[in-house]
Amino acid sequence: MSQLLRSYLFAPGDNEYLLGKVLSSGADAVVLDLEDAVHAQRKGEARRLIAEFLRQKPGSTIPVYVRINPVRTDLWRDDLAAVVSPSLHGIRLTKTESPEQIIALDRELSALEMRVGISVGATRIVPTIETAQGVLAALEIARQTRIEALCFGMTDFLADIHGESDSGFTASLYSLSHLVLASRAAGIQPPIASVHTQLEDPQGLLASCELYRRLGFFGRSCIHPKQIPVVHASFTPSSDEVKSAMAVVAAFEQQAVEQKGTAVIDDGAFLDEAVVRHARGVIALAANLVPQSEEITDEC
Repeated sequence: MSQLLRSYLFAPGDNEYLLGKVLSSGADAVVLDLEDAVHAQRKGEARRLIAEFLRQKPGSTIPVYVRINPVRTDLWRDDLAAVVSPSLHGIRLTKTESPEQIIALDRELSALEMRVGISVGATRIVPTIETAQGVLAALEIARQTRIEALCFGMTDFLADIHGESDSGFTASLYSLSHLVLASRAAGIQPPIASVHTQLEDPQGLLASCELYRRLGFFGRSCIHPKQIPVVHASFTPSSDEVKSAMAVVAAFEQQAVEQKGTAVIDDGAFLDEAVVRHARGVIALAANLVPQSEEITDEC
């Protein structure tokens, strides 16, 4: 399994200025867009600029993804032909609705990887689930080859089901939980949360990040660098959470030394295997998150 990432910052593929800034944004990963953020008449220019970006990518370890157009269009093959390279970590596939779409994408990727001389299978796939059909096919999609994680597209999903947005995710709650279960059952990373479209709403961003995290999501797509610190804070275990987890593990290990069947820690919490597994997960997560500076710029 690849490194867990907290933030994925989008940049339009046809904006040369933003492409020059995106790797210094402070995000754990970047997503260069060939789909909705690029006008139909600018697709070719966006492909050219992204291809040049990938050719000249500095020695940064920040993963680069490219969001391509849906497989049901006549654009996606040209998108792939332009961007598959050793500097590309993965593909975001929009409007994913069936495993057959992943199979077609995998076949095209394999041919391109052989053509450019990189290992077949090196390019990961992150399908974006944005429709009712996609949600219902999520488990089959998640079990396909190359899948790193599922991603949710809230705006398009609500439009598809004629639902309304609210702070409690009422219309999408079932679907969000379904993606978490499908991801776990398929053995891939937790799903990635949808963008928060209100740039001047840090409290709403924070509240929704916390809800996504409690549901079992990890990481979030971002549309501006100012969102990154909030997203990182939400998906990074706090020092108190890590200390509490370490106390749980220490008490459990002492219990084993003393050959006791049970243990209770100072706050009165009863320990069992499930509690300890969770605590170890918190410690491992804190230790393995990509180290990134929280000092970012608003220029991107």
